[in-house]
Amino acid sequence: MSNSEGASGGGPDLGTIKREDDLRRVWKNEAADFTPWLAKNIGRLSDALGMGLEVEAEEAPVGSYSLDILARDQDNRQVVIENQLEDTDHDHLGKLLTYAAGFDANVVVWIARKFRDEHRDALDLLNRRTGEDTDFFGVEVELWQIDDSRRAPNFKPVVTPSEWRKQTTRTVGRVSERRRRYREFWRPLTDTLREEHNFIEPQSLNPKSYRSFPTGHAEGVKYDANFYLSEERAVVKLYIGGPDKDWNKELFDQLEERKGDLEAEFGETFEWDRRSRGKTSEIRVVRPRSPDDDEETLGEIRAWMVERLLKFKEVFGPRLDELVV
Repeated sequence: MSNSEGASGGGPDLGTIKREDDLRRVWKNEAADFTPWLAKNIGRLSDALGMGLEVEAEEAPVGSYSLDILARDQDNRQVVIENQLEDTDHDHLGKLLTYAAGFDANVVVWIARKFRDEHRDALDLLNRRTGEDTDFFGVEVELWQIDDSRRAPNFKPVVTPSEWRKQTTRTVGRVSERRRRYREFWRPLTDTLREEHNFIEPQSLNPKSYRSFPTGHAEGVKYDANFYLSEERAVVKLYIGGPDKDWNKELFDQLEERKGDLEAEFGETFEWDRRSRGKTSEIRVVRPRSPDDDEETLGEIRAWMVERLLKFKEVFGPRLDELVV
């Protein structure tokens, strides 16, 4: 009996769910298709693992290899993510360990269509033998479809640290509290920039540890303010992270050639971080802080960030007009 016949007989009109085994029907290429998609949809993986992930770089080089995604979690731990659109193999396991060592990672995530038993066993062994501050995850990516609807991706953890399930339950409450604190910190800053200074709206209002404001000059060139709850510093910076690594480095180098003039005009010394391993670069100023700052001090940090964001726009805007064509 067809679905329509079931509906006419008084029963519910239900669809048929099916799994798409060939991931390349959606993502033709791991590097060109899947990795950029995952970087833009990192929240899906965050939800599956019960941790807040923020992407730092795609195709981050380690020697002659390139890590698919370098990220940080809500506790500011380094996270390496290696993707595979096929079943797991020894080659990707070796690369995964190389990337973990190269970035001194605390969290290692291997994503694949299907995990072979021997590779599950390998990650389980690593979880048992490494220290408590290092976690290995094996995650299968699935594609599901109801009738002729759009395919929907699903991340299914199949290898996790032994304490992960209990920690995930506790993490839900911590994440909600962390999001509340981030919202309370950022809302007054965003309102001040919009209402008093006609600053460009941030690219995201999600409760995260940063706010990004487009410069209006090129994709991926942004003014950022960073405020990790657990870190002992606040940061304002010019972030250069467009899709072309060579272009990013050339823009950074051209700005650094003007270092003396830029710092004199700004009135402070910058941290110039070319990040030779990745495709992004940063020019930043830093203010020390305590994770236990009271409300009065947090207000001072917000005022400091507003002042520096406006100064970044004033000082770097004309240079970007000149260099970005």
